[in-house]
This record gives sequence, C-alpha cells and structure tokens, in this order.
Amino acid sequence: MAIRGREIIIRHLENAIAAERSFEDLLSTFSKTGTQVEVKNMFAQLSQKARSQHERLEERLRELGGTPSTAKSAMAHAFGFAPAVAQLGHEPEEKNAQHVIMTYAAAAGETAMYEALATVAEEAGDVETERLARELQGEEQEDHEMAWAILPDSALDAFRAVTGMG
Repeated sequence: MAIRGREIIIRHLENAIAAERSFEDLLSTFSKTGTQVEVKNMFAQLSQKARSQHERLEERLRELGGTPSTAKSAMAHAFGFAPAVAQLGHEPEEKNAQHVIMTYAAAAGETAMYEALATVAEEAGDVETERLARELQGEEQEDHEMAWAILPDSALDAFRAVTGMG
C-alpha cells in the first residue's frame, strides 16, 4: 500500500473511532434515561457493541502506525449531543422514542461511513481494513434494523403514556 493511501485510511479510521466513541457514550446516556425498559436495555447493548467497534478500529489503526485523535474524539462528542436539542418540547415519556430515532439515523450514517472506509481500503489494497470495515458495516446494519423494529412500539408507548390512553 502506498504511503498516501495509508494516510487516507488512517484518517478514515480516526474518524470512525471518534464516531464510535461518541456513539458509545450517547447510547450509554440513552440507556439511563426514559421509562421504556426494553428500549433502555437495547441502548445498553448497543453501547457495548460501539465500545467493541472502536476498540477493534483502534487496534487496526495502531497496526498501521497511527494513534486515535483526541481532537476528533472531542469534536465528535460535542456534535454527538447536538441532536438532543431537537427533543426540546417533548414530554419525558417520549425520550426513549426520540432516542430510538436518533439511533436509527446514526446507525445509517455509520453504515455509510464504513462503506467509505471499505471502498478506500479496497482501492489501496488494504485487505485487513476492508474486512474490518465490512464486518462493522454489517453490525451497523443490524443496529439500524433493531432500532427500526423497536420504534413503532416505543412511539406508541410514549403516545399512550402522554395521552393517558394506555
């Protein structure tokens, strides 16, 4: 692999690590808020998965001679909590459903992020990074589907709780 190609892959890995670290923390926070036990348990499970993902990415980054970027991680954390502003005006009972929506969107974005990493790794001839990116992409697709599957019940439970119809 050419030096320039390796540098580009390292940047992609740094970005992915920052995103997963931020998502791990966000999901951990989600797992402690709201009233829907099943949804909170899903967030706790996904937080642990995000931790595993950034640890595997960090291992690959080190193998390529890089180190995680603290600046990128700090920025990802700052922007990671920005979607919570959209929840203003919602009742506390609606928090879990709103968090599921954010999780669904984030998993879709991370699926795309891993597509980009896999694509550049393939072009650079970095088989190991491409394999890891495809593995993580599959995990994000699972998260995306899990969030989608739980969303209707979460939204309905929230509606019933707020309206007293449950």
